[in-house]
Amino acid sequence: MSALSLTAISKSYGDNAILKNISLDVQPGEFIALVGPSGCGKSTLLRILAGLDHADSGEIVIGGRKMSDVAAADRNIAMVFQSYALYPHLTAGQNIAVPLAMRRLSRVQRLPFLGPVMPGYRAIRSGISRDVQETAKALKIDHLLDRKPGQMSGGQRQRVALARAMVRHPSVFLMDEPLSNLDANLRVHARGEIVELHRRAGVPTVYVTHDQAEALSMADRVAVMIGGQLLQLAPPQVIYDDPAHIEVARFVGQPRINLLPARVENGTVAFGDIRMALAEPGLSGPDVTIGIRPEFVRLAADGQTSLPARIERMEFLGSEVILFCRLDAIGETVLAKLAPADTAGLSADMGVSLSFQPDKALVFAPDGRRLRTSALTADASREKAHG
Repeated sequence: MSALSLTAISKSYGDNAILKNISLDVQPGEFIALVGPSGCGKSTLLRILAGLDHADSGEIVIGGRKMSDVAAADRNIAMVFQSYALYPHLTAGQNIAVPLAMRRLSRVQRLPFLGPVMPGYRAIRSGISRDVQETAKALKIDHLLDRKPGQMSGGQRQRVALARAMVRHPSVFLMDEPLSNLDANLRVHARGEIVELHRRAGVPTVYVTHDQAEALSMADRVAVMIGGQLLQLAPPQVIYDDPAHIEVARFVGQPRINLLPARVENGTVAFGDIRMALAEPGLSGPDVTIGIRPEFVRLAADGQTSLPARIERMEFLGSEVILFCRLDAIGETVLAKLAPADTAGLSADMGVSLSFQPDKALVFAPDGRRLRTSALTADASREKAHG
Protein backbone atom coordinates (compact mmCIF):
# COMPACT_ATOMS: atom_id res chain seq x y z
CA MET A 1 0.00 0.00 0.00
CA SER A 2 1.22 3.50 -0.83
CA ALA A 3 2.38 5.66 2.06
CA LEU A 4 0.90 8.70 0.32
CA SER A 5 -1.62 8.81 -2.49
CA LEU A 6 -2.98 11.77 -4.45
CA THR A 7 -5.86 11.18 -6.84
CA ALA A 8 -7.10 13.73 -9.41
CA ILE A 9 -6.06 16.84 -7.43
CA SER A 10 -7.20 20.06 -9.10
CA LYS A 11 -6.95 23.67 -7.95
CA SER A 12 -7.91 26.97 -9.58
CA TYR A 13 -7.82 30.60 -8.57
CA GLY A 14 -10.59 32.24 -10.52
CA ASP A 15 -10.13 31.29 -14.16
CA ASN A 16 -6.48 30.34 -13.59
CA ALA A 17 -6.06 26.55 -13.31
CA ILE A 18 -3.02 25.94 -11.07
CA LEU A 19 -3.27 22.14 -10.76
CA LYS A 20 -4.89 19.93 -13.37
CA ASN A 21 -5.92 16.45 -12.31
CA ILE A 22 -2.70 15.48 -10.49
CA SER A 23 -2.39 11.84 -9.39
CA LEU A 24 0.68 10.53 -7.57
CA ASP A 25 1.58 7.57 -5.33
CA VAL A 26 4.56 7.65 -2.96
CA GLN A 27 5.75 4.30 -1.64
CA PRO A 28 6.99 3.71 1.95
CA GLY A 29 10.49 5.13 2.36
CA GLU A 30 10.51 6.64 -1.14
CA PHE A 31 12.07 9.99 -2.06
CA ILE A 32 10.06 11.81 -4.74
CA ALA A 33 11.39 15.04 -6.27
CA LEU A 34 8.70 17.31 -7.67
CA VAL A 35 10.43 19.45 -10.29
CA GLY A 36 9.33 22.05 -12.78
CA PRO A 37 9.70 25.72 -13.71
CA SER A 38 8.55 28.50 -11.41
CA GLY A 39 4.77 28.88 -11.42
CA CYS A 40 3.99 25.30 -12.50
CA GLY A 41 2.08 24.51 -9.28
CA LYS A 42 4.69 22.59 -7.25
CA SER A 43 4.44 24.60 -4.04
CA THR A 44 0.64 24.78 -4.29
CA LEU A 45 0.50 20.98 -4.43
CA LEU A 46 2.79 20.76 -1.40
CA ARG A 47 0.60 23.16 0.58
CA ILE A 48 -2.46 21.09 -0.27
CA LEU A 49 -0.65 17.97 0.92
CA ALA A 50 0.24 19.69 4.19
CA GLY A 51 -3.31 20.89 4.74
CA LEU A 52 -2.33 24.56 4.43
CA ASP A 53 -4.52 24.92 1.34
CA HIS A 54 -7.50 23.01 -0.05
CA ALA A 55 -7.99 21.34 -3.42
CA ASP A 56 -11.09 22.08 -5.48
CA SER A 57 -11.40 18.36 -6.20
CA GLY A 58 -9.54 15.12 -5.67
CA GLU A 59 -8.46 13.01 -2.73
CA ILE A 60 -5.38 12.68 -0.49
CA VAL A 61 -4.71 9.49 1.48
CA ILE A 62 -1.83 9.19 3.97
CA GLY A 63 -1.15 5.84 5.59
CA GLY A 64 -4.53 4.55 4.45
CA ARG A 65 -6.39 7.50 6.03
CA LYS A 66 -8.33 10.04 3.96
CA MET A 67 -7.19 13.59 4.68
CA SER A 68 -10.16 15.57 3.32
CA ASP A 69 -11.43 16.66 6.73
CA VAL A 70 -8.18 16.36 8.69
CA ALA A 71 -6.61 19.60 9.93
CA ALA A 72 -2.99 20.38 9.11
CA ALA A 73 -1.93 19.92 12.75
CA ASP A 74 -3.39 16.41 12.83
CA ARG A 75 -1.80 15.04 9.63
CA ASN A 76 1.56 14.15 11.23
CA ILE A 77 3.39 15.82 8.35
CA ALA A 78 6.67 17.67 8.82
CA MET A 79 7.40 20.49 6.39
CA VAL A 80 10.70 22.27 5.76
CA PHE A 81 10.26 25.67 4.12
CA GLN A 82 12.53 27.62 1.79
CA SER A 83 12.96 30.31 4.47
CA TYR A 84 13.43 27.65 7.24
CA ALA A 85 10.75 29.54 9.28
CA LEU A 86 12.79 29.51 12.50
CA TYR A 87 11.73 31.67 15.44
CA PRO A 88 14.48 34.34 15.65
CA HIS A 89 14.04 34.91 19.40
CA LEU A 90 14.46 31.21 20.27
CA THR A 91 17.66 29.19 20.40
CA ALA A 92 18.24 26.28 18.03
CA GLY A 93 17.32 23.85 20.81
CA GLN A 94 14.11 25.72 21.57
CA ASN A 95 13.21 25.83 17.87
CA ILE A 96 13.69 22.08 17.53
CA ALA A 97 11.61 21.49 20.67
CA VAL A 98 8.59 23.54 19.50
CA PRO A 99 6.66 20.71 17.72
CA LEU A 100 7.26 18.34 20.65
CA ALA A 101 6.08 20.92 23.19
CA MET A 102 2.94 21.58 21.13
CA ARG A 103 2.19 17.85 20.96
CA ARG A 104 3.14 16.66 24.45
CA LEU A 105 2.33 19.59 26.74
CA SER A 106 -1.22 20.66 27.48
CA ARG A 107 -2.28 24.25 26.87
CA VAL A 108 -1.92 25.00 30.59
CA GLN A 109 1.47 23.32 30.79
CA ARG A 110 2.70 25.60 28.02
CA LEU A 111 1.94 28.75 30.03
CA PRO A 112 5.24 30.42 31.06
CA PHE A 113 4.63 30.74 34.82
CA LEU A 114 1.90 28.24 35.60
CA GLY A 115 3.16 25.42 33.38
CA PRO A 116 6.36 24.57 35.30
CA VAL A 117 4.42 23.90 38.53
CA MET A 118 1.87 21.60 36.88
CA PRO A 119 2.07 17.84 37.57
CA GLY A 120 4.11 15.91 35.01
CA TYR A 121 5.69 19.01 33.48
CA ARG A 122 9.29 18.18 34.42
CA ALA A 123 9.09 14.60 33.15
CA ILE A 124 7.67 15.75 29.80
CA ARG A 125 10.27 18.50 29.44
CA SER A 126 13.03 16.02 30.24
CA GLY A 127 11.78 13.71 27.48
CA ILE A 128 11.62 16.60 25.02
CA SER A 129 15.17 17.67 25.90
CA ARG A 130 16.43 14.12 25.41
CA ASP A 131 14.79 13.84 21.96
CA VAL A 132 16.16 17.23 20.91
CA GLN A 133 19.68 16.23 21.95
CA GLU A 134 19.49 12.92 20.07
CA THR A 135 18.21 14.55 16.88
CA ALA A 136 20.74 17.38 17.07
CA LYS A 137 23.56 14.87 17.55
CA ALA A 138 22.42 12.90 14.50
CA LEU A 139 22.60 16.10 12.44
CA LYS A 140 25.88 17.17 14.08
CA ILE A 141 24.42 20.42 15.41
CA ASP A 142 24.38 19.57 19.14
CA HIS A 143 27.05 22.27 19.66
CA LEU A 144 24.65 24.88 18.23
CA LEU A 145 21.66 24.29 20.52
CA ASP A 146 22.25 27.47 22.56
CA ARG A 147 22.64 29.75 19.52
CA LYS A 148 19.88 31.80 17.96
CA PRO A 149 19.26 31.77 14.18
CA GLY A 150 20.97 35.14 13.73
CA GLN A 151 24.19 33.64 15.12
CA MET A 152 24.27 30.76 12.62
CA SER A 153 25.21 30.36 8.96
CA GLY A 154 22.69 29.45 6.29
CA GLY A 155 23.79 25.81 6.31
CA GLN A 156 23.46 25.62 10.09
CA ARG A 157 19.97 27.14 10.01
CA GLN A 158 19.02 24.62 7.36
CA ARG A 159 20.12 21.75 9.63
CA VAL A 160 18.12 23.19 12.53
CA ALA A 161 15.02 23.33 10.31
CA LEU A 162 15.60 19.70 9.29
CA ALA A 163 16.07 18.70 12.93
CA ARG A 164 12.79 20.38 13.88
CA ALA A 165 11.06 18.33 11.19
CA MET A 166 12.81 15.05 12.07
CA VAL A 167 12.28 15.22 15.82
CA ARG A 168 8.54 14.63 15.39
CA HIS A 169 9.00 11.26 13.63
CA PRO A 170 6.39 12.27 11.04
CA SER A 171 4.52 10.02 8.61
CA VAL A 172 5.63 12.16 5.64
CA PHE A 173 8.34 14.77 5.01
CA LEU A 174 7.52 17.70 2.74
CA MET A 175 10.40 19.95 1.65
CA ASP A 176 9.83 23.17 -0.28
CA GLU A 177 13.14 24.19 -1.93
CA PRO A 178 15.10 23.94 1.36
CA LEU A 179 18.50 24.50 -0.34
CA SER A 180 17.68 27.52 -2.49
CA ASN A 181 19.13 30.01 0.01
CA LEU A 182 22.52 28.28 0.19
CA ASP A 183 25.54 29.06 -1.98
CA ALA A 184 26.44 26.61 -4.76
CA ASN A 185 29.16 24.67 -2.91
CA LEU A 186 27.15 24.27 0.27
CA ARG A 187 24.08 23.27 -1.72
CA VAL A 188 25.93 20.34 -3.29
CA HIS A 189 27.13 19.19 0.16
CA ALA A 190 23.64 19.59 1.66
CA ARG A 191 22.10 17.36 -1.04
CA GLY A 192 24.10 14.42 0.23
CA GLU A 193 23.17 15.18 3.83
CA ILE A 194 19.45 15.25 3.08
CA VAL A 195 19.62 11.98 1.12
CA GLU A 196 21.51 10.32 3.97
CA LEU A 197 19.02 11.63 6.55
CA HIS A 198 16.15 10.36 4.45
CA ARG A 199 17.79 6.94 4.17
CA ARG A 200 18.23 6.70 7.93
CA ALA A 201 14.75 7.99 8.78
CA GLY A 202 13.00 5.84 6.17
CA VAL A 203 10.16 8.35 5.93
CA PRO A 204 8.47 8.98 2.55
CA THR A 205 9.55 12.39 1.29
CA VAL A 206 8.20 14.81 -1.31
CA TYR A 207 10.88 17.33 -2.23
CA VAL A 208 9.93 20.37 -4.32
CA THR A 209 12.61 22.09 -6.39
CA HIS A 210 13.06 23.99 -9.64
CA ASP A 211 16.68 22.76 -9.78
CA GLN A 212 16.82 19.71 -12.04
CA ALA A 213 20.30 18.78 -10.74
CA GLU A 214 18.84 18.40 -7.24
CA ALA A 215 15.93 16.35 -8.54
CA LEU A 216 18.03 13.98 -10.66
CA SER A 217 20.80 13.49 -8.08
CA MET A 218 18.63 13.00 -4.96
CA ALA A 219 15.37 11.28 -5.85
CA ASP A 220 14.26 7.68 -6.27
CA ARG A 221 11.70 8.99 -8.77
CA VAL A 222 11.23 12.39 -10.36
CA ALA A 223 7.83 13.94 -11.03
CA VAL A 224 8.02 16.60 -13.76
CA MET A 225 5.31 19.26 -13.60
CA ILE A 226 4.72 21.72 -16.42
CA GLY A 227 1.81 24.16 -16.49
CA GLY A 228 -0.05 22.49 -13.63
CA GLN A 229 0.13 19.03 -15.19
CA LEU A 230 2.18 16.01 -14.13
CA LEU A 231 3.79 15.02 -17.44
CA GLN A 232 6.00 12.16 -16.26
CA LEU A 233 6.88 10.25 -13.09
CA ALA A 234 9.89 7.94 -13.40
CA PRO A 235 13.40 7.21 -12.08
CA PRO A 236 15.94 9.96 -12.89
CA GLN A 237 17.69 8.09 -15.69
CA VAL A 238 14.38 7.32 -17.42
CA ILE A 239 13.35 10.98 -17.18
CA TYR A 240 16.61 11.98 -18.87
CA ASP A 241 17.01 9.18 -21.43
CA ASP A 242 13.38 8.43 -22.22
CA PRO A 243 11.21 11.56 -21.76
CA ALA A 244 7.53 10.95 -22.47
CA HIS A 245 6.85 14.51 -23.66
CA ILE A 246 8.78 17.23 -25.43
CA GLU A 247 8.36 19.59 -22.45
CA VAL A 248 10.05 17.04 -20.19
CA ALA A 249 12.93 16.72 -22.66
CA ARG A 250 13.18 20.52 -22.94
CA PHE A 251 13.20 21.09 -19.17
CA VAL A 252 15.55 18.29 -18.08
CA GLY A 253 19.20 18.33 -19.07
CA GLN A 254 22.14 20.74 -18.98
CA PRO A 255 23.11 21.88 -21.49
CA ARG A 256 19.66 21.88 -23.08
CA ILE A 257 18.55 19.25 -25.56
CA ASN A 258 18.68 20.09 -29.27
CA LEU A 259 15.17 20.23 -30.78
CA LEU A 260 15.05 20.33 -34.57
CA PRO A 261 12.18 20.27 -37.10
CA ALA A 262 11.81 17.13 -39.24
CA ARG A 263 9.32 15.54 -41.65
CA VAL A 264 7.56 12.21 -42.00
CA GLU A 265 8.14 10.69 -45.45
CA ASN A 266 6.98 7.21 -46.50
CA GLY A 267 6.68 6.04 -42.91
CA THR A 268 10.09 7.35 -41.88
CA VAL A 269 11.23 10.43 -40.02
CA ALA A 270 13.57 12.40 -42.27
CA PHE A 271 16.17 14.92 -41.14
CA GLY A 272 18.71 15.69 -43.83
CA ASP A 273 20.22 12.36 -44.85
CA ILE A 274 19.29 10.74 -41.52
CA ARG A 275 16.27 8.41 -41.50
CA MET A 276 14.35 6.70 -38.67
CA ALA A 277 11.52 4.20 -39.08
CA LEU A 278 8.30 5.36 -37.40
CA ALA A 279 7.04 2.59 -35.13
CA GLU A 280 3.54 4.01 -34.66
CA PRO A 281 1.09 5.46 -37.19
CA GLY A 282 -1.59 8.07 -36.74
CA LEU A 283 0.24 11.40 -36.88
CA SER A 284 -2.09 14.37 -37.33
CA GLY A 285 0.39 15.97 -39.76
CA PRO A 286 3.78 15.45 -41.35
CA ASP A 287 5.77 17.77 -39.07
CA VAL A 288 7.61 16.28 -36.09
CA THR A 289 10.49 17.36 -33.85
CA ILE A 290 13.77 15.50 -33.34
CA GLY A 291 15.52 15.78 -29.98
CA ILE A 292 19.19 14.93 -29.57
CA ARG A 293 21.24 15.45 -26.42
CA PRO A 294 24.46 17.50 -26.91
CA GLU A 295 26.62 14.59 -25.75
CA PHE A 296 25.45 12.58 -28.77
CA VAL A 297 26.41 15.28 -31.31
CA ARG A 298 29.88 14.68 -32.74
CA LEU A 299 32.29 16.07 -35.32
CA ALA A 300 31.67 13.87 -38.37
CA ALA A 301 34.40 11.54 -39.58
CA ASP A 302 35.32 11.28 -43.27
CA GLY A 303 32.63 9.47 -45.26
CA GLN A 304 30.07 9.73 -42.44
CA THR A 305 26.60 11.21 -43.01
CA SER A 306 26.95 14.76 -41.74
CA LEU A 307 25.26 18.11 -41.22
CA PRO A 308 27.30 21.15 -42.39
CA ALA A 309 27.41 23.89 -39.75
CA ARG A 310 29.35 26.93 -38.59
CA ILE A 311 30.63 27.49 -35.03
CA GLU A 312 28.98 30.50 -33.37
CA ARG A 313 30.86 30.27 -30.07
CA MET A 314 32.62 27.84 -27.73
CA GLU A 315 32.24 27.47 -23.96
CA PHE A 316 35.13 25.84 -22.08
CA LEU A 317 33.87 24.10 -18.92
CA GLY A 318 36.99 22.28 -17.79
CA SER A 319 36.32 18.62 -18.56
CA GLU A 320 34.17 19.46 -21.58
CA VAL A 321 33.62 22.07 -24.27
CA ILE A 322 30.20 23.15 -25.54
CA LEU A 323 30.09 24.09 -29.22
CA PHE A 324 27.23 26.30 -30.40
CA CYS A 325 26.89 25.57 -34.13
CA ARG A 326 24.41 26.98 -36.64
CA LEU A 327 23.26 24.40 -39.19
CA ASP A 328 23.68 25.59 -42.79
CA ALA A 329 20.51 23.91 -44.09
CA ILE A 330 17.93 25.25 -41.61
CA GLY A 331 19.67 28.01 -39.64
CA GLU A 332 19.01 26.32 -36.27
CA THR A 333 21.62 26.35 -33.50
CA VAL A 334 22.83 22.94 -32.31
CA LEU A 335 24.85 22.29 -29.14
CA ALA A 336 27.60 19.67 -29.08
CA LYS A 337 29.31 18.52 -25.87
CA LEU A 338 32.87 17.42 -26.65
CA ALA A 339 36.10 16.59 -24.86
CA PRO A 340 38.64 19.46 -24.98
CA ALA A 341 41.01 17.28 -27.02
CA ASP A 342 38.36 16.94 -29.74
CA THR A 343 38.08 20.71 -30.15
CA ALA A 344 41.78 21.50 -30.62
CA GLY A 345 42.22 23.97 -33.45
CA LEU A 346 38.56 24.96 -33.59
CA SER A 347 37.38 28.55 -33.21
CA ALA A 348 34.32 30.73 -33.69
CA ASP A 349 33.10 31.21 -37.29
CA MET A 350 34.82 28.04 -38.46
CA GLY A 351 32.91 25.58 -40.62
CA VAL A 352 32.44 22.02 -39.27
CA SER A 353 30.51 18.86 -40.13
CA LEU A 354 28.33 17.37 -37.39
CA SER A 355 26.84 13.92 -36.99
CA PHE A 356 24.71 12.04 -34.49
CA GLN A 357 23.55 8.47 -34.05
CA PRO A 358 19.91 7.98 -35.14
CA ASP A 359 19.37 5.48 -32.30
CA LYS A 360 20.11 8.29 -29.81
CA ALA A 361 17.47 10.60 -31.31
CA LEU A 362 14.07 11.25 -29.73
CA VAL A 363 11.08 12.06 -31.93
CA PHE A 364 8.07 14.05 -30.76
CA ALA A 365 4.66 14.46 -32.39
CA PRO A 366 3.13 17.93 -32.99
CA ASP A 367 1.16 17.59 -29.72
CA GLY A 368 4.40 16.98 -27.79
CA ARG A 369 4.04 13.28 -27.06
CA ARG A 370 6.98 10.96 -27.66
CA LEU A 371 6.94 8.80 -30.78
CA ARG A 372 8.73 5.46 -30.97
CA THR A 373 11.22 5.03 -33.80
CA SER A 374 14.03 2.74 -34.86
CA ALA A 375 17.16 3.77 -36.74
CA LEU A 376 17.62 2.76 -40.37
CA THR A 377 20.97 2.25 -42.03
CA ALA A 378 21.73 4.42 -45.03
CA ASP A 379 21.16 1.48 -47.43
CA ALA A 380 17.93 0.43 -45.73
CA SER A 381 16.57 3.98 -45.79
CA ARG A 382 17.24 4.26 -49.53
CA GLU A 383 15.57 0.91 -50.21
CA LYS A 384 12.53 1.94 -48.17
CA ALA A 385 12.32 5.28 -49.95
CA HIS A 386 12.49 3.66 -53.39
CA GLY A 387 10.76 0.43 -52.47
